[in-house]
Amino acid sequence: MAKLKANGIIEGLSGSLGKNLYVRTTKDGRMIISQRPDFINRQFSEAQLKVQERTRQAAAYAKVASKENPIYAQKAKGTSLNAYNVAVRDWRRPPVIDSIEWEAGHILVRATDDVMVTRVTVTVLGEAGQCLEQGEAELNLGNRWEYQAKNKGVARVEAWDLASNVTRQEFCPPSQSYCYWEKPDGVRNLVIRS
Repeated sequence: MAKLKANGIIEGLSGSLGKNLYVRTTKDGRMIISQRPDFINRQFSEAQLKVQERTRQAAAYAKVASKENPIYAQKAKGTSLNAYNVAVRDWRRPPVIDSIEWEAGHILVRATDDVMVTRVTVTVLGEAGQCLEQGEAELNLGNRWEYQAKNKGVARVEAWDLASNVTRQEFCPPSQSYCYWEKPDGVRNLVIRS
């Protein structure tokens, strides 16, 4: 794929260029010339069909969300992306739970997303896995969410983003009054697709 700077000869050029080349100009003014793809005898694998279906779902979400949620346009401002592209990327990228801090029943969660984390829920589970309590954490400062637990047990934290992606992380604090969990580099949180 060739990338060209516009000059008097090729300025405004787009579309087909001969039989095998295709020219397009990106939002930020870059001109890209590439070979025209050939899909005449293409057979898709099961994995490729799944990716195509996920792409259709992302496109359906982005078509509506990019118009209804002005945050996508704000995030696209000053980049080569448009609001639709940012919405597709948000649909594909779930939020990340970066850390969980437990201090005397006070749970602090740091959760991030490329657009925004809309809510964080905390469920405290007993030894047998039964739900002792469940509630919404409150956004405190930037990307830090707080929840005051009345019970001690395994804390199941779920973070939601604007595209309704959910990420889950369970944290079992030891018997001390203070403990901290941080997501190791390269390790992904459990992502739940609805």
